[in-house]
Amino acid sequence: MAMNLRLPEDLDRQLDDIAAASHTSKSALLLQGAQLIVDRHARRNLIDASLEFVKTHDAELLKRLEDA
Repeated sequence: MAMNLRLPEDLDRQLDDIAAASHTSKSALLLQGAQLIVDRHARRNLIDASLEFVKTHDAELLKRLEDA
């Protein structure tokens, strides 16, 4: 899928510098950035679901620890 993206000039220059130093394209860098965001979001959801599981399945244990 094609997409147009407007970047502030300073950010565009920084991406140019990083792309040149990495011997890659700005497009590849932006794809990496998008993947990092998706991965971080998925990890946050997993952590939230795990915490909710512990709170619901170990409520009694958590209460005993709180009172200790």
